[in-house]
Amino acid sequence: MFKTFKNQKGFSLIELLVVVVIIAILAAIAVPIYMNYVRNARSTEAQSAIAAIRSTYRVHYQTYGSTDDYDIDKALKDTQLGNRTQKNWEFEVVGNPPDKYIATSTADFPEGEGKQVWYDVDDAEYHGYGIDKEVDQEQKLD
Repeated sequence: MFKTFKNQKGFSLIELLVVVVIIAILAAIAVPIYMNYVRNARSTEAQSAIAAIRSTYRVHYQTYGSTDDYDIDKALKDTQLGNRTQKNWEFEVVGNPPDKYIATSTADFPEGEGKQVWYDVDDAEYHGYGIDKEVDQEQKLD
């Protein structure tokens, strides 16, 4: 029933283990790079929304000369962000005129709630989740 073949060709156990180790090393390098890419992409969603809200505030300020009676609910209504963005992020505006725009992730966000992305008007830069490596490290420790 079972015949033995002469000159059988195949891989030895050592050769297979070497291949598995090489694949594991490549995965150990690739997975963190991929996760960083995903984090940056998710942060970009908040940055885009903040940019749209900032634009809406500027239009309101240029039209009426003030943002005294303009709150974030009115700005979100005028901005018309997508449903997914509004489910993933809560927005807050600090100051009058605004000097800081903050997006905080909700429970619907894939990586959990409490992640923050903010735009500082004085610095003219975005900070927070997916942008600043120090902030990402602090949130990992929490």
